[in-house]
Amino acid sequence: MNVNHDTSQQFETIIGQCRDIFLTKMKDYGAAWRILRTSSITDQIYIKAQRIRSIDDKGVQKISEGIRPEFIGIINYAVIALIQLELGSEGQHDLQIEAAALLYDKYIYAARDLMLDKNHDYGEAWRNMRLSSLTDIILMKLMRIKQIEDNKGKTFISEGVDANYYDIINYAIFALIKMNYENT
Repeated sequence: MNVNHDTSQQFETIIGQCRDIFLTKMKDYGAAWRILRTSSITDQIYIKAQRIRSIDDKGVQKISEGIRPEFIGIINYAVIALIQLELGSEGQHDLQIEAAALLYDKYIYAARDLMLDKNHDYGEAWRNMRLSSLTDIILMKLMRIKQIEDNKGKTFISEGVDANYYDIINYAIFALIKMNYENT
């Protein structure tokens, strides 16, 4: 079987789980997240990634919720950040679940398309990476985003925050694929 086909199918399974959680939380909370500025979303993702790293470093956790829900949260918050970049946090904070689902799909499938292109060029090198390295790269991407945000969105040569959010989505999905399908 083609490795790319396996990756595509594994990706679909993971994003299906993430999307279900996103939409279920929309039913519980509505679009309360629409009030958040992207810098606040970046910080929320940072908290989740830092918890994963802390658990990995300490080898023990005191809160029963493991790292899998944190990676799912990272994915969903990164999609939320991309939605906020498009819609802004000013003005209308209401977003119907159907519209949110369409926006979610728009950004998660853009991330998938990017992943497929990069997997073609890089030969799925991420499969040989450690889970801890995937977490560290997510943290590095967050530090880049924070720097760009602190610079009011200005970059000289680098990609913008959106490219980093897409990479965060994909690295978190890679981590979940490794956790679900491989011995890490």
